[in-house]
Amino acid sequence: MFDRMRLGWMFGLATAALLALAPAARAERKLYVVTTLTDLAAIAEAVGGDKVRVESIGKGTEDPHNVATRPSHVVKLNKADLFVRVGMELELWSQPLSDAARNAKILLGGPGYVDVSVGAEILEIPTTKYDRSMGDLHPYGNPHFWLDPLNGKVIAVNIAAGLKRIAPADADYFDQNLKRFCAQVDEKLPGWLKLMAPYKDVKVVTYHRSWPNFAHRFGLNIVNYVEPKPGVPPSPTHIVSLIAHMKAEDVKVIIQEPYFDLKVGKFVAEKTGAKLLVLSPSVGGEEGIRTYFDLFDRDLEKLVSAFKETGVRAASPTAEKTTGVR
Repeated sequence: MFDRMRLGWMFGLATAALLALAPAARAERKLYVVTTLTDLAAIAEAVGGDKVRVESIGKGTEDPHNVATRPSHVVKLNKADLFVRVGMELELWSQPLSDAARNAKILLGGPGYVDVSVGAEILEIPTTKYDRSMGDLHPYGNPHFWLDPLNGKVIAVNIAAGLKRIAPADADYFDQNLKRFCAQVDEKLPGWLKLMAPYKDVKVVTYHRSWPNFAHRFGLNIVNYVEPKPGVPPSPTHIVSLIAHMKAEDVKVIIQEPYFDLKVGKFVAEKTGAKLLVLSPSVGGEEGIRTYFDLFDRDLEKLVSAFKETGVRAASPTAEKTTGVR
């Protein structure tokens, strides 16, 4: 009698435990996507929808060349289903992390490895032999290609392909989200181009070579850099030369990334009468930039405002007609 009662009691507890666990067992596990940068994370969230959980190693306020890595990042990559990188040797800091993660599927050649540079329009590809005296140039071209929204579509295509490799049953879902993302780019781009059309070929100076794809798409003319060479701090001689050049070219705006020291930029702006404009090249670089589309909305709005504030002359009325989408 006692054994029968105890058996019934134990069976009741086991049944209750199974019922309690049933919702969790039935719940679909989300794919875990780890990206190197926040821009890739934003696009991965758009394409993956509610079937993914996405985390970025780098922050939008960090220099993408020099992200502060931690042991916890190795743990994340060990558990990742998909690892998404810009590629082109931008994130050299990420290689030791992925090597240490002991997760073969996210290494080069694995189904969970995604290099989003494949198929993107890459600018500033070196045409001469590269050596370290040229600064931190990238042998495969400028890796900041995500700052052209048309390359954003290419990034989304590459991420969708990776998601479909590891979750083929959800291919249709990812394709629908990809189509929606690309349609949103196509919807937003004409408005962005129209906003910038009056300022086609306006001359600007940037701190680092983060902006060639942005300038190419939106018609800016980058005539010089605060850094004499990529990654090389400006010397007094270079600063004097830069100030003279900006005065001669009547440059009114200096674009600087938020993670570089503002001291030199402020000095040059003061000496030339230009405006130092801090623009974020990444999602999360400042409050309110939560999506890939927020990034262009905010940066272009601030840029046009700076042009108006400094009295930059609008281009001819034909400029809008000559600014197009490839």
